[in-house]
Amino acid sequence: MSVGELSFKLKRMVEGEFGHVRLRGEISGYKRATSGHVYLALKDDSAVIDGVMWKGAANALAFAAQDGIEVIATGKLTTYPGRSKYQIVIERMELAGAGALMALFEKLKAKLAGEGLFEASRKQRLPYLPQTIGVVTSPTGAVIRDILHRLEDRCPTHVLVWPVKVQGQGAAEEIAAAVRGFDAMPVDGPVRRPDLVIVARGGGSIEDLWAFNEEVVVRAVADCRIPIISAVGHETDTTLCDFAADLRAPTPTAAAELAVPVLADLRYTIQSHASRTQRCANRYVERGREQLTGLARLLPRRDALLGPQRQRADDAGQRLDRGLERRVTLARGQLDRSAGALRPAVLQQQVDRNRDRLAATWRLVQSLNPDAVLDRGYARVTARGGATLSSAAAVRDAGAVTLRFRDGSVDATVGDRAPEPAPPAKVERKPARAYVAPKPDQPTLL
Repeated sequence: MSVGELSFKLKRMVEGEFGHVRLRGEISGYKRATSGHVYLALKDDSAVIDGVMWKGAANALAFAAQDGIEVIATGKLTTYPGRSKYQIVIERMELAGAGALMALFEKLKAKLAGEGLFEASRKQRLPYLPQTIGVVTSPTGAVIRDILHRLEDRCPTHVLVWPVKVQGQGAAEEIAAAVRGFDAMPVDGPVRRPDLVIVARGGGSIEDLWAFNEEVVVRAVADCRIPIISAVGHETDTTLCDFAADLRAPTPTAAAELAVPVLADLRYTIQSHASRTQRCANRYVERGREQLTGLARLLPRRDALLGPQRQRADDAGQRLDRGLERRVTLARGQLDRSAGALRPAVLQQQVDRNRDRLAATWRLVQSLNPDAVLDRGYARVTARGGATLSSAAAVRDAGAVTLRFRDGSVDATVGDRAPEPAPPAKVERKPARAYVAPKPDQPTLL
């Protein structure tokens, strides 16, 4: 026989003898190829068998397979002639009992708790009345209908649903992407950013809920800046998502109840507060009125308070009348005395005295005029600049002088000096006319 004939005979023998088998063992060398197929080995204390899981079966896994997990694999035993090795083509794989799954659960829980993802200081307070609620769940299950109905009954609220798979291969990645997507929405974007997020799923086995125990989901929930309510499974179901969320609800319906208050109760509370406020205000007014009434009784009567003031006002009025009369009398006397001083004869005497004083002053001015003596044959010697020279030394120093006579001026030089050009002749000022007293019959200004 050729090698190929022997290999095919062995292949038919193995497949015919064993067919489908269920193997229990620990995963080792888990690797997912770029094609989507998974290659691994199952081992126990004494043996190892290779295994392969095609892409379709791998995508249907309810948990994230990894090395060290004990599983039960169901598949068809066959050989791979290219390497003369026998292997199992795994069609379905599940965890080997709840004990192994819970061990994995506790291991991951301890790891994430050590990083502080479950600390109470990270928890956020839920908004009392959220305007928009984001829900991460399957769009076709009963969970979303229960949530919408309970919100409608309690307090109608705008809801944004991010549809995801809640079970099977790829469910954890979709759930984490939905949570991060809600968190990344802008506050002022075209779609309103949720004020609260609910991550929900119905009840099921630990394998069914395992997507909510995946590390990628737990980290997304813990890092979300929007408050999150975890509502996964029933009251007895617990996932790591519950520890990372800001609040755990026993059921999706309970999550809706925790998310919003009852609108009727809210209205009743507001009405009660309004009534209490009104009663308090009325009580305050009534108490103030009582106090005012009590104080008013202690006050004296109005006539007793205003009587002295009225008397003082009357006295002041009488004094004012007398003072005005006295003031008018004094003013009338002053006016009479002033009117006597304004009689025409008195005024004419005053005018005559002022006229005499003005004439005397004018005669004095004429007598002090330096040009008045020119009419008697004298001359006044001035420098060319116009300054009067009163000594021979000043004339010799000036050299050129001007002799001013009654009827004109003559330029002259002193000694041998040539006469300097004469400055422009000044216009002789005519003597002022003497003040002439008005005739007696001329009317006065007064």
